[in-house]
Amino acid sequence: MPFDVEAATEKALNCQLLDSRTTKALCERLRLVLAKECNVKAVPAPVTVVGDVHGQVFDLLELFHIGGPVPHTNYLFLGDYVDRGPFSVETIMLLALLKLSHPERITLLRGNHESRQITQVYGFYAECVRKYGDATAGQPKSCRTLQNHLGMAIHQHQLE
Repeated sequence: MPFDVEAATEKALNCQLLDSRTTKALCERLRLVLAKECNVKAVPAPVTVVGDVHGQVFDLLELFHIGGPVPHTNYLFLGDYVDRGPFSVETIMLLALLKLSHPERITLLRGNHESRQITQVYGFYAECVRKYGDATAGQPKSCRTLQNHLGMAIHQHQLE
């Protein structure tokens, strides 16, 4: 399914919810990109390291404002993009779009909240159903499939 990455990114940067079709297409396109990457990543220095965003999309936008915009700054995200915060869908979609647009500048690792069991307990699954409706219960599955392709680690010497 084709979609306009620039238009979707503009929407995501304005904290607008992407439609279900765009979200599924984005997850599939990024899954293909991530499937080509190694599980242990090399990260170009200098890099801004970010942990535990937990659905706080406005904090993420402030981070980009302070740390520098993508593609001018390298970012390493340590996982835990969803759950707890009210904008988990918007957060993971924004990060997915930025990774798709700037794969060399954005590194996404998998945290403990990037699993089916955790997202069902801590709110991401319920948020997907609430925002996209019961008819699109495949939405959380699209995100889980994407999450399963996130990297696991980086080489320590890469950050020195």
